[in-house]
Amino acid sequence: MALPNALSKLLVPAAIGVSFLQSSIYDVPGGFKAVLFDRFSGVKDTSTSEGTHLLIPWLQRAILYDCRIKPRNIATTTGSKDLQMVSLTLRVLSRPDIERLPTIYKGLGLDYEERVLPSIGNEVLKAIVAQFDAAELITQREVVSSRIRDDLLKRADEFNIKLEDVSITHMTFGKEFTKAVEQKQIAQQEAERARFVVEKSDQERKANIIRSEGEAEAASTVSKAMDKYGEAILTLRRIEASKDIATRLSNGTNQNVTFLPSGNGGGNGILLNVPAGENSRV
Repeated sequence: MALPNALSKLLVPAAIGVSFLQSSIYDVPGGFKAVLFDRFSGVKDTSTSEGTHLLIPWLQRAILYDCRIKPRNIATTTGSKDLQMVSLTLRVLSRPDIERLPTIYKGLGLDYEERVLPSIGNEVLKAIVAQFDAAELITQREVVSSRIRDDLLKRADEFNIKLEDVSITHMTFGKEFTKAVEQKQIAQQEAERARFVVEKSDQERKANIIRSEGEAEAASTVSKAMDKYGEAILTLRRIEASKDIATRLSNGTNQNVTFLPSGNGGGNGILLNVPAGENSRV
């Protein structure tokens, strides 16, 4: 009986000791930092990194911060410089400033992102979009995105938040502006079609002028040649015609065609289309 009583007396202090030891140890996972809160001195000025650390139970408490980069979408609807409604969605990659975690805990707590990013994101988006027309938001998207990124980085830095990336992922306009853009595109297409028709007509007119000038010049050249070499040209034409007729007759393309040369030897011959048959006569 004495032995069990002795063991029970030892187990109780041992259990208390183990419980005290467990409550004196805290772990910081990878990608996290810990801020230590002391009931007497308040939040410690430095944060602890990954690993296992010691604290004084009840007197001290560890607050864990996720320091990994986290994505977030910020959406807003605002007006442009020409009073067109624009819906924008901004995607930001943020993390806390590791060196300023105690300050973040004192001023904003663990939900610092919920308290800061939506408000400053909407503020910056509305301020930048109001400086551009709706058309400029489309044609100068890189400039708009750069302006938003620079201003948002400055505003987030005031709250000890680091932004790794800021980009516009979505941009839409009101129905009236979209309809106006479509009508403008249709008008531009109609103007291009009309310009094409005018240019085509102009080219055809120029081609007709060039063709007429060429024909007039050819007729003038032939007229001059006839005046100077009229008899020689006619003789050449007769010779060419005779050669063509002789070639056709020699090839036998038409057995019913008969050629009668002129009687004086210097005139044109006569072609006769004689029907086939025994009683055919000329």
